Amino acid sequence: MPFVDLQTRLGIDADKWLLNQSSLQPKKKAARCHTFEKDWIECSHNIGQTRSKKECQLELEDFNECLNKKKTVSQEAVRHPSAA
Repeated sequence: MPFVDLQTRLGIDADKWLLNQSSLQPKKKAARCHTFEKDWIECSHNIGQTRSKKECQLELEDFNECLNKKKTVSQEAVRHPSAA
């Protein structure tokens, strides 16, 4: 039985609703982490969850770092210990 692409037939783009950075942005500027999210999605598209966890780990780490800034904050704490 062939897979029917209901999203295309109904004109619904559910992927756009699920992606945080791809929604319309104020002043037509791209979101801060849009490029990292796009790279991760392009890498993991059509290869499945198991393979994407292994093969797209770098893209996912970059995207998470852009969102959370954990490494940046820890580096700033090391550089300026009195500010923390």
